Amino acid sequence: MAAGSSFCAGDCEAPVAGLDSASSRGDEAPVAGLDSASSRGDEARVAGLDSASPRARAPVPGVLYLGFIPPGLRPKHLRNMMSVFGEVGRVFLQEADQQHGRRGSRGKKKTRRRGKSFIEGWVEFQDKAIAKRVATSLHNTPIGTRKRSRFHDDLWNIKYLHRFKWTHLSERLAYEKLVRRQRMRAEVSQAKRETNFFLQNVEKSKGLEKLQEAKRKKGQEWQEKSWHFRQRPTEAEIQASKAASHSKARELEKAAELHRKSQSNVTLLAKIFNPTKAQK
Repeated sequence: MAAGSSFCAGDCEAPVAGLDSASSRGDEAPVAGLDSASSRGDEARVAGLDSASPRARAPVPGVLYLGFIPPGLRPKHLRNMMSVFGEVGRVFLQEADQQHGRRGSRGKKKTRRRGKSFIEGWVEFQDKAIAKRVATSLHNTPIGTRKRSRFHDDLWNIKYLHRFKWTHLSERLAYEKLVRRQRMRAEVSQAKRETNFFLQNVEKSKGLEKLQEAKRKKGQEWQEKSWHFRQRPTEAEIQASKAASHSKARELEKAAELHRKSQSNVTLLAKIFNPTKAQK
């Protein structure tokens, strides 16, 4: 029995063990292949979606124009105010120069104390949809939400710039800078010419004074040059000259008419008193 039991146990254990090993190998092989293939396909699909999604959904930046910048508002403050609505890119504020100075009773000391003042600005949002919503919602609304804020009485003047890029702004600023430099050069050259002309006249006047003093010492009289300029006739003078010429022409015509009449009278008298001579 022990041997039979042992034989039965051996016969039973061997096929079961082989079946288990084969089945386990066969089951493991297809499952492993399926898992590897499915995982590779899923990874490829996910990689494709991840690579295609940024291209399709890449946000387009938008630029806002601020037509009024209240005194005391700095680029840092403006960035903090706008970053509440969305991601802000670049911020630029145009400084106020002498030509675009602010009107008011503030003197130079007060402006120096407060620092720089700005007249206009540009804000770039990373998404143009957010920029459009900000422009429509904040336009003509108070800048300061609290009553104690110094910007409470100032209003936003915002406009969304369609199809406007930051490169356009940089090009415009570079062009304005170039124009400003050219204007400054022209003004400096004009000032130099005026200064040189003034200095030349001063030297001429000094030379004339020395010559006048030398002639006085010699007892000679100094005759100053008198410049006679003929002034251009005015409109009234032109009309008066035209009227005088017309009147002279009329007088000449009248004299010619009287002369003709007198000649006709002479011929008539000659015919009356000397008919024979008139016939000849």
